[in-house]
Amino acid sequence: MEKTESEKKQSSSVSDVGAWGMNIVSSVGIIMANKQLMSSSGFGFSFATTLTGFHFALTALVGMVSNATGLSASKHIPLWELLWFSIVANVSIAAMNFSLMLNSVGFYQISKLSMIPVVCVMEWILHSRHYSREVKASVMVVVVGVGICTVTDVKVNAKGFICACTAVFSTSLQQISIGSLQKKYSVGSFELLSKTAPIQALSLLIFGPFVDYFLSGKFITTYQMTYGAIFCILLSCALAVFCNISQYLCIGRFSATSFQVLGHMKTVCVLTLGWLLFDSEMTFKNISGMVVAVVGMVIYSWAVDLEKQRNAKSTPHGKNSMTEDEIKLLKEGIEHIDLKDVELGETTKV
Repeated sequence: MEKTESEKKQSSSVSDVGAWGMNIVSSVGIIMANKQLMSSSGFGFSFATTLTGFHFALTALVGMVSNATGLSASKHIPLWELLWFSIVANVSIAAMNFSLMLNSVGFYQISKLSMIPVVCVMEWILHSRHYSREVKASVMVVVVGVGICTVTDVKVNAKGFICACTAVFSTSLQQISIGSLQKKYSVGSFELLSKTAPIQALSLLIFGPFVDYFLSGKFITTYQMTYGAIFCILLSCALAVFCNISQYLCIGRFSATSFQVLGHMKTVCVLTLGWLLFDSEMTFKNISGMVVAVVGMVIYSWAVDLEKQRNAKSTPHGKNSMTEDEIKLLKEGIEHIDLKDVELGETTKV
């Protein structure tokens, strides 16, 4: 029995909520686990880039097992595209770490907030995407709200500014590329991730320790592992698998802009959990900023729905029936198809 249009729409909405829910829960969980692992009051594991290499190594392993067992299919994507994407993604990770080291926390937060307008501009340049006034206004509300609750001291220097600009540009380009590659090669989010994760894991595990040495002045080989640290690393890696999958899933379903805007719900959750679990200070400024940010996200969701409705009304309806000439051409095409080709097509259908 086929689903009706309303049932399909409801099912799609549920899966959309599931994708966002997975991303928010796993992202907040990984931040909490990493805070315990990396803070001086926790286990003092200060090797963030190498840890990201561990994350992608486990993600790659899950992808290989999934492909080997037939749970997911492996589609062809040119190697140069995968290498280019992995380089951009790894530059994003390294530049983010350098930006955090060289800049004040306030300027680091501002650079992260600037990703929203940068993604909007890049999508306009690369994909000729236009945004309604309502969407632009809601984006500004979110940026202002998150800025109020996260930005404190703002200090900047030349090296830090260059690293921040590199981080913003590469991260924005990476997130836009996720959606572009999925559409270009008709691959699912997990299929794309299983292709890029091994390359990122290998490169981060080779160069990550040197990046971390530059950042912290210590090699990972000098770190004294404990059972608690190992547990936090494994927990962080497990959460990273869900975080990576849900990121690709969300960007594939929506857009890089939506991922950036609604992704700031994670910032609100992290601040709230930090106050509840780690006795972090919660001021009126934090609370008012979070309220403004959440209002902005609600307005953004409404504005995107409104934009979709306008686009649907302005799009002319396609033909519901074929002409006699089209039917004749279709019949002639079917008659000339070799039976062997049909069988091959059926066996490779996903």
